[in-house]
Amino acid sequence: EAVVQEFGPARVGDSFGPTWETCWFKVELSIPLEWAGREVHFVWESDGEGMVWRDAQPVQGLTKEGEKTSYILTRSLKESEPHSLTLYVELACNGLFGAGKGSMIAPPDPDRRVTLSKAELVVFNRDVYELLVDLEILLDMAQLLGEENQRSFQALYTANQMINVCDVTDPSTFPAARDLAAAIFSQRNGESQHTIHAMGHCHIDSAWLWPYEETIRKCARSWVTVVHLMEHNPELTFACSQLGLIPVLWQAQQFDWVRSCYPGLYARIRDFVAKGQFIPVGGTWVEMDGNLPSGESMVRQFLQGQRFFQDQFGRICSEFWLPDTFGYSAQLPQLMRGCGIQRFLTQKLSWNLVNSFPHHTFFWEGIDGSQVLTHFPPGDSYGMNGRVEEILKTVKNNKDKGRVNHSAFLFGFGDGGGGPTQKMLDRMKRMSDTDGLPRVQISTPDQLFSVLEKESSQLCTWVGELFLELHNGTYTTQAQIKKGNRECERILHDVEVFSTLAVAQDREFQYPASQLQQLWRLLLLNQFHDVLPGSCIQLVVEDALQYYTEIRRAGAQLQEEAVQSLCKDLLQPEGWSTQSTLVLNTLSWERTEVISRPGPDRAETLALVTVPSMGYALVQEPFVPPQLVTVWEQEDGSINMENGVIAVCLDTMGHVTSLQLLDSGRESIPDGCYANQFALFDDVPLYWDAWDVMDYHLETRKPVTTVLKPLKVTLGGGLRGSVRFSLQVGKSSTLTQEIILDAMCPYLRFQTQVEWKEAHKFLKVEFPVQVRSTSATYEIQFGHLQRPTHWNTSWDWARFEVWAHKWLDLSEHGFGVALLNDCKYGASAHRNVLSLSL
Repeated sequence: EAVVQEFGPARVGDSFGPTWETCWFKVELSIPLEWAGREVHFVWESDGEGMVWRDAQPVQGLTKEGEKTSYILTRSLKESEPHSLTLYVELACNGLFGAGKGSMIAPPDPDRRVTLSKAELVVFNRDVYELLVDLEILLDMAQLLGEENQRSFQALYTANQMINVCDVTDPSTFPAARDLAAAIFSQRNGESQHTIHAMGHCHIDSAWLWPYEETIRKCARSWVTVVHLMEHNPELTFACSQLGLIPVLWQAQQFDWVRSCYPGLYARIRDFVAKGQFIPVGGTWVEMDGNLPSGESMVRQFLQGQRFFQDQFGRICSEFWLPDTFGYSAQLPQLMRGCGIQRFLTQKLSWNLVNSFPHHTFFWEGIDGSQVLTHFPPGDSYGMNGRVEEILKTVKNNKDKGRVNHSAFLFGFGDGGGGPTQKMLDRMKRMSDTDGLPRVQISTPDQLFSVLEKESSQLCTWVGELFLELHNGTYTTQAQIKKGNRECERILHDVEVFSTLAVAQDREFQYPASQLQQLWRLLLLNQFHDVLPGSCIQLVVEDALQYYTEIRRAGAQLQEEAVQSLCKDLLQPEGWSTQSTLVLNTLSWERTEVISRPGPDRAETLALVTVPSMGYALVQEPFVPPQLVTVWEQEDGSINMENGVIAVCLDTMGHVTSLQLLDSGRESIPDGCYANQFALFDDVPLYWDAWDVMDYHLETRKPVTTVLKPLKVTLGGGLRGSVRFSLQVGKSSTLTQEIILDAMCPYLRFQTQVEWKEAHKFLKVEFPVQVRSTSATYEIQFGHLQRPTHWNTSWDWARFEVWAHKWLDLSEHGFGVALLNDCKYGASAHRNVLSLSL
C-alpha cells in the first residue's frame, strides 16, 4: 500500500507530524564501488520511531532512544551484492515513550512534530567499535571495582597500555591494543563466583503513553530487531511475555490480520521459538494488573495465555512473568499452580517507597498454602544495558547471598519497546568469565529456575500478598474504567451461567463459546497493568470504554438469547400473565430481595421475591414480609428508617448517626461520630500523578459540609424506604445520594452519583464503627485477606491505602460491620474507621 504512493522530496532537518501520524519514506541508495570489502550501514536518526522495510518485509526497527539508528546493509561488500537498492522507512510521529507535553507522563502534545536529523550511507569501522567496547569495559572495571581490588588497577594499567600502543591514524596498531584487552578478559574466575543468567528482554506496555494500535507496530519494530540480532548471534536468547498481545487487537480475525501485516516476521519468530532462542514466557493473555481483576478474570488470563502458547508453540509456560505491575495478590500462587506454573519472576517491589523487600529469591506462599519459587532480578530492573556497573550491582544487591549463587539479568530497552542491542551483547561477551567480575552467561528462564530449584533448600518463605508501597492511587484513578471492569466481569459471569443452564436443558441451544472468548479477550486486554489501573493517556481510556460498551451490548444480547432458551416454556403466552415476572438469580445462594418490576399500567412497582440459587422463578403473587419498612421524620429534620432487622437514623446532611442491629440492640456507630461522611483530601503526589497518593494526603482531610439539597424522603416505607440529598464537593463538583432500606434486608444501600470537576483532589467516604479489632478483612480473588488496622511498624503504615474487591469487614467476636461496593477498589481501615475511595 505504501509502495504505490506518490513520494515527494524530503531533506534532513524536515519535520513531520502531527502526533500519531505515519509517514513513509522511499530511500534510494547507491553504494560506491570503492567501498568493496567494507561494512556498510544505512543510518537514520529522528525523534520518531521508525521501521526499515526491504523487499516488502520489515527488517529493522529504528529508535534513537533505543540506541538503534542504523541498518546493516552488508558486513563486507562483495562485487556480487547489489550496489543500488531501495528501502522504505515507516516513521511513526511519536517517540519511544509517546509524545508527552513537557514531561514523559504528561498528556500527549497533539501537535508535536518529529524531525529527521540524519539520513546517511556510511562505512562502519568495526575494528574501532570493538576497541571502544574493550576500553569501556576496562575503564568501568577500573572505576567500579574499587581501590582495594587489584583487578581495578590491572584494568586501569591495561587501558593505559592500550592507549600507548594504539595510533588512531594507523589501523594496523589496533590488533595489538585489542590483544592487551583480551588478556585481561581471558583470566578466569574461581568456581565460587556468582553466575548471572543474562536474557534479552523487551517489556512492551500494551497501552500506556500510546494507544493500543501503536503497540502493534512497537511489537514489530522490537521483535524484528531481535530476530535480526539472533541471525548473527546464535547464542542470544530472548524472553517474550506478550506474544498473545498482537492477536487480541481489533477485529475478530485478529491473528489472520496480524499475519497479513507481518507474515514474514511471524514465520521467522516461530523458527527461533523452535530453536529455543525466542522464548515465550508469562502464561497470561497480557501482563495484567496483579490486584484488581477478579479471580475468574485471573483464571481466564492464564487460560487464554496458556492455550495460546500451546496452540502456537506446542507448549505451555512454566514461568509466570509479570515484571511491571503494581503489587501481587496473595491468591496468585494458588492460581499459578492450578495453571501448571511453579515459578514467578518480577522486580516491581524494588520500587517500594518505605520498606526494602528482604529477598530476591524465595518461596511465595498464597492464602491456601500453595507455594511458587519466586525470583526478583537483584539489579532491580528489567531493562539492563549490559554495563559493568549493572553486573556488579546484581551481585552486591542480592539479599539472598549464601542461599543461592545464581540470578537473572534482563537486558534490553523496555516499556516502550526497543529490546536488546548488539553493543549490549558485545559487552557481556567480554564479561562471560573474567576474573574480578561475576560470571555472565546467556541463559534461559528454564536454566535459571532449574538451578535455583537445586539450590532452594535454604530459601526463606514469604506468606501473603506482595504489596507495592507505591502507586496506591491506581486503585481509584479513572472511575469509569473501574466500573466498566466490574460490570463486564459480572455480565460475562451471568451469560455463562445462563448459557450453561440453557445447554443442560435444551440440547439444541448452541453455547456461544466463540463469542464469549472474543468478549473475554477484550476484557482481559483492558486489564493490562496500565489500563485497568488508569495510568494511561486519554486515547487509551477512550478505547477501553469503547470495549466495555461492546462487552455490555454483546453480553446483553447473549444473555437474552440464553434466557429465551432456558425459560421458553415459561415465556409462552399460555404460561404467562401480565401479573407474572420472571426473576433470575446467578449467585450460588437463595435470595429474598425487593425488586422493581413493571406494573399493569407500566409504572414501576415493588415486589418481594425469593429465587433459588443459580436458578429462576416466575413470580405472580409476591409475598408480604413479616415486617414492612417504616420511615418517619423527626422535628430536627433527621429521618429514621426501620425494617425489623436494622434501624438507621440519618441527619439532614445524610450522615448515618445510628445503625442498630435490632435482634441484639447493638449500636454500630460510636457516640458523636458520623458514618457516611464524605471527606476531600489534597492529592499532590511527588511525581506519578495518575499512579500515586502519598501518605501526607491524610493530613489534608476536609469533611464535605456544604448542603445543596437537604435530606428528604423519596419512598415512605412499605417494601422500601428511601431518602435523598445533595452536597457540594470542593469548588465545582456535586454529589447526590439515595439511601435505601428494603424489607427483610440486613444492610443499607447507598446509590451515589458524583459529577466530578476537581483537580488534584481525592474523595472518600468514611464509616466509623463501634468495633474493636487489630485487623480488618478484605475480599480478594476467591478469598479474603487480613491487614492490620494499626500503624505499629513501617510495614503497617505503608499500607495506608489498600485495595479490596467487593467488601471490607471489621469484626470482633459476635459482631461486625462490612462495607460493600459494586465498582470500587481503593479502601482503608485504620483503627475503627472503614473508608472507601471514590
